[in-house]
Amino acid sequence: MLLHLVRHGESTWNLERRLQGQTMHVPLTPLGVEQAQRAAERLAEHPVASIWTSDQLRATQTAEIIAAPHRLKPLRSPLLREQALGELEGRHVDELTEQPTPPGLHVTEVEWGGGESIRQVHARLREFCQRLLAIQQPGDEVVIVSHGDTLRVLLAVLDGRGHRDVVWRRIANAEVVSRNLTGPSLPDDGVGGARHSQARMCPLAL
Repeated sequence: MLLHLVRHGESTWNLERRLQGQTMHVPLTPLGVEQAQRAAERLAEHPVASIWTSDQLRATQTAEIIAAPHRLKPLRSPLLREQALGELEGRHVDELTEQPTPPGLHVTEVEWGGGESIRQVHARLREFCQRLLAIQQPGDEVVIVSHGDTLRVLLAVLDGRGHRDVVWRRIANAEVVSRNLTGPSLPDDGVGGARHSQARMCPLAL
């Protein structure tokens, strides 16, 4: 199964540099709409079988634009939401202060702001992939519209890496990244190494 992973277009909070997390009703900017349209053009000639999206507004707006040429209705899943950031959501990035990782925990196992750890995000994305394998056909092309951190973790899942080995590469708004999903099962979440243990000290979920 070929997955086309798409980050949502620019949102109003991206523009304002606010942490979004699982804040539900942040819309796209006019530029974000244009970015989604360019992603739609890139994917228009692909034989897309289905389009899955986070149920957060910035993602659903992007997914609807991508779905239009295929005459498909995007399928919404809360498993594709951004990492929850608790009390940090809505804060401007300039308000953040560096927080050390608590003793005994890996940085990916900290529930920043009382929200969700990367380990928890990894687990729900493994669940999403297992469900997708059960629903879709092996030769399908599937579009998945989600969020920056979520897609970085999803790439780790698809590449067989554990939650400690997420690569914190930048994924631009409306960027398309393609990966294969093979079945019938996914690799277990090995704890992973410590290569990226100090990769970040605060959330990136913009």
